[in-house]
Amino acid sequence: MKRLLAAALVVLTSVPAHADAVDTLREFVRDVKTARAQFAQTVTSPDGLKKKSSSGSFEFLRPNRFRFAYAKPFEQMIVGDGEKVWIYDADLNQVSSRKFAAALGATPAALLAGAELDKEFDLAALPAKDGLAWAQATPKAKDGAFQAMRVGFRGKDLAAVEIIDSFGQRSLLQFSQLVANPILDVDAFRYKPPAGADVIEQ
Repeated sequence: MKRLLAAALVVLTSVPAHADAVDTLREFVRDVKTARAQFAQTVTSPDGLKKKSSSGSFEFLRPNRFRFAYAKPFEQMIVGDGEKVWIYDADLNQVSSRKFAAALGATPAALLAGAELDKEFDLAALPAKDGLAWAQATPKAKDGAFQAMRVGFRGKDLAAVEIIDSFGQRSLLQFSQLVANPILDVDAFRYKPPAGADVIEQ
């Protein structure tokens, strides 16, 4: 499930009123063309009793190019190159790929790195919580893997994304050291499977 949550897949002034959170999200998608950040992810089971933690780095280049590099507890790479989404599992030395449209759709990566926010999601402001202004993005497609995604901002900066999947499992991505609009080379989002890795086309 971590693969689905990520594949898809991106902290300073006072928090604006929660009525402005949707506008902040739209401005982020409009104005932030590239970004990089560190992230910590916590996945919680539907009953709230089981939690799994992971961490790594994330960067994107609009439209539709992104890279999640999980470092702990296991090494994993998820790369969207605009045509395909590649998932590399270092422990298995295995790479799987799917066509971009099939893999992305209304996912967190589409929300953060895509370019058509209102086409894929219904947006609503939520009350401020944990010092952040929150907007909810509900996929318009009702048969996807996600019920809803909540995006938290501190000022104008992306701080967190909470994802509720179709089974009620929650994944919270918290971002730190975010840099908006760094210069990123499109070649950094081209993926070449490691020599000797099993490659599975889906």
